[in-house]
Amino acid sequence: MSNRIGLYPRVRVEGGGRGVVSQAGAVLLVETVRKAGLDAAMSTALVPWRKARAVHDPGKVLLDVALAVALGGDCLADIGVLRAEPAVFGPVASDPTVSRLIGVLAAAGPRALAAIRRARAEVRERAWRLAGEAAPDTGGEVIVDIDGVLVLAHSEKEDAAATWKKTFGHHPLLAFVDHGHQGSGEPVAGLLRPGNAGSNTAADHIDIARLALAQLPKKYRRGRATLVRTDSAGGTHEFLDWLSTRGRWLSYSVGMTITDAVHQAVLKVPASAWTPAVEPGGQVRDGAWVAELAGDVLTGWPKGMRLIVRKERPHPGAQLRFTDADGMRLTAFATNTKHIPIARLELRHRQRARAEDRIRAARDTGLRNLPLHGTAQNRIWLEIVQIALDLLAWMPMLALTGPVRRWEPKRLRLRLFSAAAHLVTTGRRHYLRLARHWPWTDLITSAFARLQALPKPG
Repeated sequence: MSNRIGLYPRVRVEGGGRGVVSQAGAVLLVETVRKAGLDAAMSTALVPWRKARAVHDPGKVLLDVALAVALGGDCLADIGVLRAEPAVFGPVASDPTVSRLIGVLAAAGPRALAAIRRARAEVRERAWRLAGEAAPDTGGEVIVDIDGVLVLAHSEKEDAAATWKKTFGHHPLLAFVDHGHQGSGEPVAGLLRPGNAGSNTAADHIDIARLALAQLPKKYRRGRATLVRTDSAGGTHEFLDWLSTRGRWLSYSVGMTITDAVHQAVLKVPASAWTPAVEPGGQVRDGAWVAELAGDVLTGWPKGMRLIVRKERPHPGAQLRFTDADGMRLTAFATNTKHIPIARLELRHRQRARAEDRIRAARDTGLRNLPLHGTAQNRIWLEIVQIALDLLAWMPMLALTGPVRRWEPKRLRLRLFSAAAHLVTTGRRHYLRLARHWPWTDLITSAFARLQALPKPG
């Protein structure tokens, strides 16, 4: 009988190694910052808050925190991961310097937020131009998804309150641009709200929509080429009136509550009026049908609004609601899009579920909790989280192809960013030599080559 030595090889551990860089795959994010021009834009935006003789540029300090968050950090102190690798990230500010900057920006309030957002909007337009066919507006349309997210708090932070799910924390609204089935999505707005903020507050939906539109290239800030999607929380008279205001003319696809009037109208729809729902590939969706309602249920709503309802067999074990009918689960949405079959419109609205993926990615990228005490400070943190998510969306859009473009932050960190490398200096140039045996080395090197091939910012 042989003696077992264990399931894993035994190794000895000691310090003193040289020339090894951890998190070497993060050079993809650094190069994305450089080629998109985010470093220069953020540095310019935060000039008013740079003190005379300051060693560290406020723009770089903010970007360094965002890079740390993109790599999995969830507090300001996690910038230490970057500080340990100056060959990749350059000089990184100390923890006290970072804290002071966040305090200064928080004290500046709307001025600082506006400056950061202007820089993001400027760089976003350039990133989309660089992406070419991979940009989210390739088809001539931009889709903006608005959704709320609960962020739990485990201490008495400012504006933390009981939420509608009987938890305690905050209830921010977020807006994302959908990159379609071939990509992920990127944040365009975040509105920090108390935990007891309502889900269907029309004023908040209008505010987040304004912020989101300001992040888009100018030609998409009004007109039918921009589609705003929400769940039933956005199905209010005030919000739909705002979206369809003369001169704004935005397209919308907004979930609607099944009221008693809608329920009664559904019961009167003849069987011949129901159309089979479809899947993305065009095949019929089993057990689901759609129909368009008309008549009194549209009274008082914006002109040109269409109300479309879907009935579907619930999955086994699901409980029916009192608004359901004949054993079918009912859902409804409103849209002002014309000349498209209702089955395709329903599929387009159902694809709003991709916003849930974006929220999951946000939770994995600094939004699982708000690490600071004050609301003004956490508003800056929310902008940092959005910058991190921007980078995690732009890097795949500019540098990756195929299914890997859809990788979420967790997978990007495990397979790409966490790769270690040997730092070699020769001829006054620095080279990161990734391990030959690492399965994703070729993916990292080819992505870096694509980024380097992009033109420099003007």
